[in-house]
Amino acid sequence: MSTEISEFPSGTSRATPVGGEAWALDVPSGLPARVPTPRPGDPRLARLSLNQRTTAHWSLREAIDGCVAAGIPAIGVWREPVADVGLDTAVRWLRDAGLRVSSLCRGGFFTASDPDARAAAHASNLAAIAETAALGAPTLVLVPGGLPDGDRDLVGARERAEEAVAALVPHARDAGVTLGIEPMNPIFAADRGVVSTLEQALDLAEPFAPEEVGVVVDTYHLWWEPRLHEQVARAGAAGRIVSYQVCDWITPLPADTLLGRGMMGDGHVDLTAFTRSVAAAGYTGDVEVEIFNADVWAAPGADVLATLARRYVELVEPHLT
Repeated sequence: MSTEISEFPSGTSRATPVGGEAWALDVPSGLPARVPTPRPGDPRLARLSLNQRTTAHWSLREAIDGCVAAGIPAIGVWREPVADVGLDTAVRWLRDAGLRVSSLCRGGFFTASDPDARAAAHASNLAAIAETAALGAPTLVLVPGGLPDGDRDLVGARERAEEAVAALVPHARDAGVTLGIEPMNPIFAADRGVVSTLEQALDLAEPFAPEEVGVVVDTYHLWWEPRLHEQVARAGAAGRIVSYQVCDWITPLPADTLLGRGMMGDGHVDLTAFTRSVAAAGYTGDVEVEIFNADVWAAPGADVLATLARRYVELVEPHLT
């Protein structure tokens, strides 16, 4: 079969049959793609966003170029790659590429019991709010943080998280940024996120206006929650869903459970029911694909983007309306 070769960032490439659909293997399974790869300009991609951690081996420049090449119109950026090139440069690159910034990740990690550590976390979060505003992102994602070393007071850590959010709200309001609390799967309660359920996150957000504090709805972290759909509806009724992030829960879990996020359709999450619930709650924003997975990170970035675009239009996008 004759082919034409399209070049992608970092020297990757994809063969395309002349006059036909893209030939591809899914990442990371290596199995033949189940649906054709959507091309740039496909209206089904209009709400798709690449969370930068999905292509962790790519620099910000490469991620921007990859999104443009794949026709993905939005990107969720992380503070570290932005810092690597400088905020002004990042703002210019994103603007020139015409990409929306769906969120900035991440703030938070403010559960320390030591006063100096808490003050340092507050200062870092103030900087993150300013960066979010400069990038034109509507939301700063907050990962609350886990228990301090040697600490077993989970209730106290959650109280410190509440206090930290309250201290940030006036600054976020002035900057026009919404703080997005991300509840995390309970396996991370000790080291990353003492807020484990959507219900807890909504309780934490409730004292504040929806434009001040919202919640991040992530399929990986919340698929197991017993009253999930009730809480998604509650979040939607209050106008508090600021981000919808998708991936899958795969088993067996890797030794580093943080890397247990799978490509959509490779695991156990009922993406149809989950997405329909989020859509019924009135969410109309971008949908970020956020995958922490060593095999995905090792694959060529263009192949990762092609796979996630296919899985998105197959498994997520049809249920958004």
